[in-house]
Amino acid sequence: MIGSLKGRIEYKATDHTLIDVSGVGYLVYCSERTLSLLPSDGEYVTIFTELVVREDLLQLYGFLTFAEKEWHRLLCSVQGVGAKGALAIQGILSVEALSRAILLSDWATVKSAPGVGPKIAQRIVNELKEKAPKVMAMGAVTSNPIDGNTDLVDHDDRKNQSEINVGSEVSNSEALRNVQADTLSALINLGYSQGDAASAIARIETEETDLDAKKLIRSALRLLAPRG
Repeated sequence: MIGSLKGRIEYKATDHTLIDVSGVGYLVYCSERTLSLLPSDGEYVTIFTELVVREDLLQLYGFLTFAEKEWHRLLCSVQGVGAKGALAIQGILSVEALSRAILLSDWATVKSAPGVGPKIAQRIVNELKEKAPKVMAMGAVTSNPIDGNTDLVDHDDRKNQSEINVGSEVSNSEALRNVQADTLSALINLGYSQGDAASAIARIETEETDLDAKKLIRSALRLLAPRG
């Protein structure tokens, strides 16, 4: 199993990238969102990967965060959703947006992905609703989109500039997942079920922004109190 790759980006296409790892080129399929966050051609990257094995082919799929990779695996577990269909969903929905849509049974948002009909969208929501909190609770496990491998080439200036442009969205996602995970853990420790706690977090985040863990916990407790 190929769990991650660390190498130089040779080129990026509309649905995949070619990564050179010590002279071996790996064709890696990625969502539009992930491709947009990857550094420029010639830069270095570390990404999580999932190897999909079929009778007639082997394909690698790449992700910048472990949560993104886990969501891809869960989406592929739903009947009627293939690896590329899962990428299409992830191309328009971030980890946070996908988690929120599923926890709130918002299948219309899932249906907005290309090639996803209403029946598939409803199936995704129904089958993954109980599994979503576990992904949210994983916290932020993020690959480094830029890898400063100075043994191969001196590209510190380009690396620093790419980190400014690419790293900000990933860092914001990390911070949000940390807040979600901390809040989820606290609510579970207070005796609320994982599903109720995660649903409360998702509802609050649709109405309020820039919440730290303490504020999110307080808001969640107010929402959950009548049911506690």
